[in-house]
Amino acid sequence: MEAGDDVANPKGTLSPGLYLVATPIGNLEDITLRAVRVLKEADQIACEDTRQTQKLLHHYGVATRTVSYHEHNELTRAPELVLDLEGGARIALVTDAGMPGISDPGFRLISLAIRHHIPVVPIPGASAFLAALVASGLPTDSFRFSGFLPPKSGQRRQMLESVKASPRTQVFYEAPHRVKEAMEDIVAILGRERQVVIAREVTKIHEEFLRGRAGEILATLNARGDIKGEITLLIGKAEEGQQKSAAGVSVRQRLEQIMAAEKLDEKAALKKIAKEMGVSKSEAYRELQRSK
Repeated sequence: MEAGDDVANPKGTLSPGLYLVATPIGNLEDITLRAVRVLKEADQIACEDTRQTQKLLHHYGVATRTVSYHEHNELTRAPELVLDLEGGARIALVTDAGMPGISDPGFRLISLAIRHHIPVVPIPGASAFLAALVASGLPTDSFRFSGFLPPKSGQRRQMLESVKASPRTQVFYEAPHRVKEAMEDIVAILGRERQVVIAREVTKIHEEFLRGRAGEILATLNARGDIKGEITLLIGKAEEGQQKSAAGVSVRQRLEQIMAAEKLDEKAALKKIAKEMGVSKSEAYRELQRSK
């Protein structure tokens, strides 16, 4: 019997393995029946913050013992948990909110478990960036999630430059005390007319969506005092004219510029162009071929 067998037999005994359990990002009702069952049947629950997780466990009557697993101890705790898993343990991994491994601890344990041929089973559920994306009103047919924006303005502006001509919606997390600075950089690099959505406190009591042009959103934020809560920042794709300015013939021209100025070969220059456009290298290559 393999770890995934609990899908076919929802009332069966949980099989050994590592279970990645999504937890609510705000509203405690945003958890699946399967997630609650896995938390109850697991031998232990590895938590980012045991105190935070205990609130959820108490709410659903889960008595499973917990152990801390966070960014400050994962280097040593991950091997310990893998030893338990190799011994046949059933371990649920959770973070304070949302899906483990998405801008949260988990990757080290997950990759180590996979290397040791331990079944890893995702238990899907709430995700802050997906909830914000589908309610943003921005195109969802093609998007890119890049975690947190860099905290320093120089690096943040460099990141924004790389998505200036992007043909897809860009999704980031941002700290509330930096969101005004981030919006200032967006206006400076992407322009006042770029479509932006700020999703704040999604699924919580004070849930709020600010939708509009970058200049308008910045003005709204500047009219407020301190900004609080969890923030997801979404940037609309470049207008068609902006995309064309970085695609078509200009890809070939830009390639020649970079190769001459930075003494790079075509492969390295194309990689740099792809980063500027916010697309994959293969997409940039196709644009180059179309422009010839």
